[in-house]
Amino acid sequence: MKTERQYLGIDIGGTFIKIGVVSGSGEVLMRGEVPIVRDGSETVMQTIFRGLDEFLKEHGLDAEDYEGIGVSSAGCIDTAAGRIAENGGNVPDWSFTEVTGPLSERYGLPATIANDGNCVALAEAWTGAAKGSDNVLCVVLGTGIGGGIIAGGRLVEGARGYGGEIGHFATHAEKGGLGGWESHYETYASTAALVRISEAAGLPFRNGREVFNAAEAGDKGALAALDEWITEIAYGIAGLTHIFDPEMIIIGGGVSAQEELLIKPLREKVLKMVMPDFAEGLIIRRAELGNNAGMAGAVKYHIDKTGDRR
Repeated sequence: MKTERQYLGIDIGGTFIKIGVVSGSGEVLMRGEVPIVRDGSETVMQTIFRGLDEFLKEHGLDAEDYEGIGVSSAGCIDTAAGRIAENGGNVPDWSFTEVTGPLSERYGLPATIANDGNCVALAEAWTGAAKGSDNVLCVVLGTGIGGGIIAGGRLVEGARGYGGEIGHFATHAEKGGLGGWESHYETYASTAALVRISEAAGLPFRNGREVFNAAEAGDKGALAALDEWITEIAYGIAGLTHIFDPEMIIIGGGVSAQEELLIKPLREKVLKMVMPDFAEGLIIRRAELGNNAGMAGAVKYHIDKTGDRR
């Protein structure tokens, strides 16, 4: 028997769709996943319906027993309209897809959708590494860069829900201005950028894991590539710190587990780059929630937006 309200959470990435049950206090109670179909035989929404139907059936659950559906998704999200905007991220044929309306119609539940980086920020501030903090900058390092910003206890969304796209502000305007990807933060600070830095130095590393493994073994080339890359990450974080004045900066993504080779030197660089008043008391640490953050954050967004009224 349920002792508190529960919600269905969905986290849509470029490879898998995660589906689960999340409590009203942020605990992921159960979870499953279904792979994205890339051969064109099924739309992403059809995969979501199939995956959620199978999840409910497998666990003997009934959708009507839940308070709502919170969705986290890659791409730019028009949160007010409940749909994907023109940039659908790495999810195939995802742009302009209506999401919350079809979900509500099929399952009889209120539904909301938010960007996956924003959901990670919300989750970490709710039950994770930034719990109790009202001013949080979350940076998620991966093939691209995602993240979210919480200011005064509220998620920064902007006019349409597109806010928080921190991977796409210019840190190298001389490389092409705001209109070209050559200038964007993620071009220089993503894990893909780490591989490019290594390749430019003539190093034989095919992915970020190989760079970190070599650096851990003391390889000077790998250590130099990491230092250059971490400096690029620090530039962007320092700029955002001067704009939003966070009390805590959370670093997410798989590489955030690298405390000695990433988090510690990044912390040192950022605190040296920002003006002293901004550095005072600033905490920089890795995210805690891992793969559960998307679903938990999607539910937190749902609760905040609906006022948990049903």
